[in-house]
Amino acid sequence: MTIYFYGADDVPYGCFSNFSSHGFDLDGHWWPTAEHYFQAQKFAGTRQADAIRLAAGPLRAAELGRDRSRPLRRDWERVKDDVMRRAVAAKFTAHDDIRAILLDTGDTEIVEDTGTDHYWGRGRTGTGKNMLGRILMRTRSRLRADPTSDEKSGRIR
Repeated sequence: MTIYFYGADDVPYGCFSNFSSHGFDLDGHWWPTAEHYFQAQKFAGTRQADAIRLAAGPLRAAELGRDRSRPLRRDWERVKDDVMRRAVAAKFTAHDDIRAILLDTGDTEIVEDTGTDHYWGRGRTGTGKNMLGRILMRTRSRLRADPTSDEKSGRIR
């Protein structure tokens, strides 16, 4: 069996979406969604990052983060997976309700069901890397092994 998720409003697995309204504290700031955090980190330490953090919603944060009129940080390709891991860890340690949903998936495979993103999801052909799903499953394993966390760092101990 496989769990497919995509929309933040999909019950019960919409909480796996970076657009879900499950905010968290990380790096000294409040982030309304994981999408806000992820997109802002493309421009860490700049006014653009602050604008993304304060964006009205996750869709606007994504639009700002995908705007290529400003250059991405030089190391983005190298750090983007870790940025996503930190966001997912912080989100699921901050909210007991969605942590329980993630843990209740057992050992079931989790797949972001998007045909447009071959890296974070399954992609058009279904053979994508599914990095978001893989990060969710890794987070699930770590939470199961040790449910305590260091919320300031976004890392699961």
